[in-house]
Amino acid sequence: MTVKHHVRVYKSEEELPREQQLAWKIAEVAVDPVEAEADVVDMIINRIIDNASVAAASLNRGPIVSARAQALSHPVSNGGAGASIFGLDGANDEAVRTSPEWAAWANGVAVRELDYHDTFLAAEYSHPGDNIPPILAVAQHVGKDGRALVRAIATGYEIQMDLVRAICLHKHKIDHVAHIGPSAAAGIGTLLGLDTETIYQAVGQGLHTTTATRQSRKGEISTWKAHAPAFAGKMAVEAVDRAMRGQTSPSPIYEGEDGVIAWMLDGPNASYEVPLPAAGEAKRAILDSYTKEHSAEYQAQAWIDLARKLHGEHPELIDPANVASIVLHTSHHTHYVIGSGANDPQKYDPKASRETLDHSIPYIFAVALQDGGWHHVGSYAPERAGRADTVELWNKITTAEDAEWTRRYHSEDPEEKAFGGRVEIELTDGTKIVDEIAVADAHPLGARPFARADYIRKFRILAEPVLEAAEIERFLELVQRLPELTVDEVRELNIVAAPGLIDLAAGPKGLF
Repeated sequence: MTVKHHVRVYKSEEELPREQQLAWKIAEVAVDPVEAEADVVDMIINRIIDNASVAAASLNRGPIVSARAQALSHPVSNGGAGASIFGLDGANDEAVRTSPEWAAWANGVAVRELDYHDTFLAAEYSHPGDNIPPILAVAQHVGKDGRALVRAIATGYEIQMDLVRAICLHKHKIDHVAHIGPSAAAGIGTLLGLDTETIYQAVGQGLHTTTATRQSRKGEISTWKAHAPAFAGKMAVEAVDRAMRGQTSPSPIYEGEDGVIAWMLDGPNASYEVPLPAAGEAKRAILDSYTKEHSAEYQAQAWIDLARKLHGEHPELIDPANVASIVLHTSHHTHYVIGSGANDPQKYDPKASRETLDHSIPYIFAVALQDGGWHHVGSYAPERAGRADTVELWNKITTAEDAEWTRRYHSEDPEEKAFGGRVEIELTDGTKIVDEIAVADAHPLGARPFARADYIRKFRILAEPVLEAAEIERFLELVQRLPELTVDEVRELNIVAAPGLIDLAAGPKGLF
């Protein structure tokens, strides 16, 4: 039975035993030896496939080339075999392995670059698949088998998603990766079989070192958007290392008078109810998360599906000359973060960065409406964004907050929780078209929920241009045996690019 932990700010003179602190409660969940249930194991396999899919499609994109070059500048650290970097055959070539924190960095960037992997939205929003790169890197370095890896990933998902259910960061302009530091640290703690005290210290440091502002997702969005969760994963690995060496952390990190809640979140009078599994309760949070069919911000997923439906039903909408206005009535979050309510002129700029266009629902809806679909590269190409008829249609699209869609966005009832909205289109001849969508087609409650075959199809589509056919089959066969993998097989849980695809000499030069 899930237990809700009451969390509030304590003055320095108030006693708060560490056993009552949220970081300690998180550590207790991490040390619980409960096994992962079968449906959780299946979903973990799906998400490892999903991460590999989006990483494959990113292998030669700028942020990944840079992060990979940084990682390869750091040799394997003492105490382990090192970890592999996506695209390189680290299992068979020690020269392209690196220290686990740097593998977490490079692979974390590869997973996040296209904004194309799993998501969970509640009080905060998140991509819980960001927990996998740091946990897998440590597993490869220290030599853990598939069963240990499964239990660790289940912990990472559980902690991040439980924090996301209860504690909002974005309204205080704190980036959502602040929930990854504690969750990845907890997951690594489970992996290594650490005691409660050590994990408690690592969770505290994981949070303390990963709080940053949301400017990385505002205005002209930079390449740091892909690096931010990778940095949190890297910090989690380092936090665990320090805690294992007996180093302590700011305490209480959440509840302290000068702690995160008091000064970065809801202030000294704040309180939260954080749900965590009871002792012996299976960690099942991953089953409440959902992946992306399209390479775009999650709040855009349903809108892309609605746009491609309208493309087929109303071909006249392709021509902006026929359209007077398009208003997307949606949730507060969608309106103010990726909609016109953000008041970011960059969201209507044809020369904006890919990262910015990914966070512009007016742009995304315009392109999906005209093209009847979405492509992870082509839909963001400069020539696509700059097409005159697209720019004209794009500038006719605005968003508006709708109280009911905001309520449904925040609903705790999965049957009514929604991330879409209602579109109202006025044509130049006076005709009105109204339609709506609650969840993306790929959502568990959507028109075509993603299952194993869909994850494999997504992997094949994204991997075929960059991996050899035999490598695709090797990876898929291996990952689907996850719980029974040996230590050596976990070290092979990676994707290796086709010969000649990656030119390591082309990596940009920096300090290291």
